[in-house]
Amino acid sequence: MADVRQGRWAAQIDGDFVVFLIGARIDPRHPVRTLRDLGGMRGMPYMLKYLTRHPEKGLLGYETYGLTMNVQYWRSFEDLERYANSEDDPHRPAWRNYWRRVGRDPRSGIWHETFLVRAGEYEAVYGNMPPHGLAKAAGLVSLREDSTARGRLKRLARPAG
Repeated sequence: MADVRQGRWAAQIDGDFVVFLIGARIDPRHPVRTLRDLGGMRGMPYMLKYLTRHPEKGLLGYETYGLTMNVQYWRSFEDLERYANSEDDPHRPAWRNYWRRVGRDPRSGIWHETFLVRAGEYEAVYGNMPPHGLAKAAGLVSLREDSTARGRLKRLARPAG
């Protein structure tokens, strides 16, 4: 098993961050066409590989769930927005191509949700897991066995100093 951390752990990240959920609806009658609509090899897998090679863009990490969804962690909304709108990065051309291919045809769908998370107003706990999700993107700290969700959130929200 890949780097399982025995015991209870929590994700820890300094400052605010963004959680970006993005996914697709695939037409089960035409999965190949839908995957082409979504950009094929120039779609999400390519964008994530690009972002991984360019950490200065602000993507902290991500988890992919099958062909249709991933969860991304960004340093800031400004970083996410800058990447999404940049003519020099792969997102903008893929976005235009999607709408050019699909237009008003409901054969495939895309969605995203963006959450701005303030420092200390989150909880991410892992038991006997390898680094995953936010912990993989940011880092892990050990938890006391008797800690509670309320106690963890209170501790995270406490100003440093």
